[in-house]
Amino acid sequence: MAISAREAAHRAASDAERIAWVDEQDGLLGSLPRAELRQRGLIGRGTFILLFNSAGELCVHRRTLSKAIYPGYWDVAAGGMVGEGESYAVSAARELHEELGVAGVVLHEQGRFFFDQPDNRLWCAVFSAVSDAPLVLQPEEVLEARFIPPQQALVDALEKPYCPDSLQALRLYLANRT
Repeated sequence: MAISAREAAHRAASDAERIAWVDEQDGLLGSLPRAELRQRGLIGRGTFILLFNSAGELCVHRRTLSKAIYPGYWDVAAGGMVGEGESYAVSAARELHEELGVAGVVLHEQGRFFFDQPDNRLWCAVFSAVSDAPLVLQPEEVLEARFIPPQQALVDALEKPYCPDSLQALRLYLANRT
């Protein structure tokens, strides 16, 4: 399936964004364009926001086919790369608003972890939030979204492609709850 011109333009702009570049201990080294960071196998900073409704269900969404990594995969978290000069918290609030249209909610940091795959090396900050506001999906990044019990996402991931980095964020969150 081909991507739209709008998605292609969004991807090109996204690849050029300057992203926080860090070492293996999350020490800031500077910033680089997203595409260069990925091509050189360097480490960036990322945020993962687990959005729940007041019934305790988790928002899962399917990524567009234009995404550079995990295109068309299901994702248990809104989020993205931390931009140049941004904190994890500022990035998380921005990403939640951009992707799902949710703003003005309290974000609770749940912890951090290092995710290391050849095409995706990240220091990750995990946040959670609760909102019953209607979702406004960013068409360049999100195809569809729904709310499900959090454990159901782990079961679904056995049969459907789910983003492995955000699944690790969910596992961190759930481990902190037990």
